[in-house]
Amino acid sequence: MADTKNLLERILHSVFFKSAQKKASKSARNPAFLLQLMTRVFQASNKAGIISDVQEKISLLGRLIRAYAKGEYRTLPWKSLVLTVTVLIYFVSPIDVIPDLLPIVGFTDDVALLVWLFRTISTDLDAFSEWEKRGAVTVEEVK
Repeated sequence: MADTKNLLERILHSVFFKSAQKKASKSARNPAFLLQLMTRVFQASNKAGIISDVQEKISLLGRLIRAYAKGEYRTLPWKSLVLTVTVLIYFVSPIDVIPDLLPIVGFTDDVALLVWLFRTISTDLDAFSEWEKRGAVTVEEVK
């Protein structure tokens, strides 16, 4: 537990995370960027061989970002959106605290950061999941 906490502290204070944060705050309102980012996230997570629990959460996150980008779901707070985009930019970047080029070990920081994100925005993920279950009417269905 202490090792994970130390790793997360190193990531959150790293120049790589801060760079991702800057890019996220500039790009989070751009639907095309968000959709393209999710495509890259899915590709990277498939290549990394991430465990199914994390893969399921990535899928939920992907649906959330897609619904947000399409204007169908706008309940996600700005702070959560920017944090999510920051983590996803970090995740798809080959240059981070532990380089992804190192087999298995290279994705340790990425997975730790994703798990931290899922915990941090769990209320937002739960709200979106409930919205999905209700079969909320989307903007496209109204047209």
